[in-house]
Amino acid sequence: MSFRSPSVPVVEQLDLFEHSHDTMLRNDAIDALLGRDACVASTARQKLSGLFPQHPDLNSLATLIGALRADDVSPFADPAAAARAREHLADEIAPAAVALLGSSAAGNWLAPLWRGLAERASALPFNAAHPEDHASPLWLRAGDARLAAEAAARVESWRRIPVTLAWMVRARHRVEGLDGLWPLLAELVWLAAPRFELTTRELADPLLDRLLRRFDERFDPGPGGDTNALVWFPAWLLTEQPALLPRLREARTGQDGEPERCFRLLAELLGLERQGRHRDLIDGRKRLRDQQPALYATYMATR
Repeated sequence: MSFRSPSVPVVEQLDLFEHSHDTMLRNDAIDALLGRDACVASTARQKLSGLFPQHPDLNSLATLIGALRADDVSPFADPAAAARAREHLADEIAPAAVALLGSSAAGNWLAPLWRGLAERASALPFNAAHPEDHASPLWLRAGDARLAAEAAARVESWRRIPVTLAWMVRARHRVEGLDGLWPLLAELVWLAAPRFELTTRELADPLLDRLLRRFDERFDPGPGGDTNALVWFPAWLLTEQPALLPRLREARTGQDGEPERCFRLLAELLGLERQGRHRDLIDGRKRLRDQQPALYATYMATR
């Protein structure tokens, strides 16, 4: 009398064994990759390929093993060479790492590769046509904010270039948080509001996000003027958070547009209030009312 169940054929048991062996060989390769051992990973991949030549992870494994074996540390000769290496890492190696290791582990695994590119790009000058191949954004991708800030600071007039100013904002935010960034944020939004918007999304700072949402909900600059309302954010911020005045005052003169001039006027008004200079305060409020009625109304609502 047989006790074998007819509902569990032998072939399914064999499939289960093959699947387990498949998974074991794959995991051996991944463990070696996580340990950054290209030789052991290659051996495990060869075994997997020999037994399971159609396995879907073979190509990704080969890509990551090749990335570990690449040992070129020579400085990039030109921006084109840096661009090729960056595109290979971003478009081929990184997706393979995410597919095999998962997003979190992939980020840690990729960091040394980004560091290698940043080191090789360190001598390249800033190229406005291809800014992504400069060392600063590569250091950011490697997770080294200090070196990213140093690389950005070496670009001549970095505070006058939206992309380099944004790199500095991102780097310093990782090191010191939001407190010291207010002047740079004001300069960035006056200089290039779209870049400011992109950068603040990347920062994902809870306090800054709350203030930006509140600004969007509560302030309408009215018709005319700049089409991007964000340029009024620093001036509005003085009405919402007057304690930030000492920090925001450190913002350097940008394009001297109307939003910036109103910001300077509002900062002057806050100073006059503290000094008790009522006659000058009245004159200043009239000027603000004439220049930007919506900002004047927001300011007076708290008086």
